Amino acid sequence: MARPTPATFDKKKTVAENRRARYDYHIDEVFEAGIALTGTEVKSLRFGEGSIAESYAEVRDGQVWLVNSNVPEFSHGNRFNHEPKRPRKLLLHEREISKLTGAVERKGMTLVPLSIYFNGRGRAKVELALAKGKNAADKRETIKQRDWKREQSRLLREHG
Repeated sequence: MARPTPATFDKKKTVAENRRARYDYHIDEVFEAGIALTGTEVKSLRFGEGSIAESYAEVRDGQVWLVNSNVPEFSHGNRFNHEPKRPRKLLLHEREISKLTGAVERKGMTLVPLSIYFNGRGRAKVELALAKGKNAADKRETIKQRDWKREQSRLLREHG
């Protein structure tokens, strides 16, 4: 019998967040993936530096890679410091990788990183979403819904 997955992930310290992803994409399913980092990358992330604004994930040779994410060089690093924009391997189960591969190839979906965070055990994790791109009309609808929610809460505060 399959083990139930938790509804939310155990986020203790969020380092980087891709806030625009929920606006640009319809989020279908969310995965938690480990990330293979070097020592200076971990130190840099612990200081709260890093960006995943323009990054994406891709499946190559049965492995998932985080591409175009920026983890700046560690300020106290020496000559063995890391390269800031190198592709980083994401650690997922084989079944999850095959599911992602099928969705990307057959359904034309995209792998979008939503956030990088440290969990309760101090491990760096990536919240990875299987998403479909929105068109302009969908984005306008999202803005309308958000404005209506704001207006509703304002009306309730005034008259409630």
